[in-house]
Amino acid sequence: MIEKIPDKTQDSVIAGLDRIERRMGMVNFRETFKTITTDNGREFYDYERIEESFTKSSIKRTKVYYCDAYSSWQRGSNENANRFIRRFLPKGESFRGITRNFVKYIQKFINTYPRKMFKFKTSRELFQHAKGVI
Repeated sequence: MIEKIPDKTQDSVIAGLDRIERRMGMVNFRETFKTITTDNGREFYDYERIEESFTKSSIKRTKVYYCDAYSSWQRGSNENANRFIRRFLPKGESFRGITRNFVKYIQKFINTYPRKMFKFKTSRELFQHAKGVI
């Protein structure tokens, strides 16, 4: 999932997670994102608010882990997704004019791209299979 946020602040990251959780529903979000592993950027410092559901439920929406500094391989899936995104949005390019529809287009491209590691199935197919949709 890709969510565009206006800036790299803690509040924007948490608001983005809240939007995703609202769309998915609290239980589905918790089952899908059991953990989130982040780098050590300032936008991820407030792990308590990241873990807390927008509903203020006593049950956490996820558990946050931090990778070691300069250890991008600890977030391999994220780094691979970033590589896909950079096909459309080169590093250093402003995201200011990027629409929600374009973000969803990129997300769809990534999720429907056949991958060798999945025996040439797509991540969308595997996700739907795991959820019992197909």
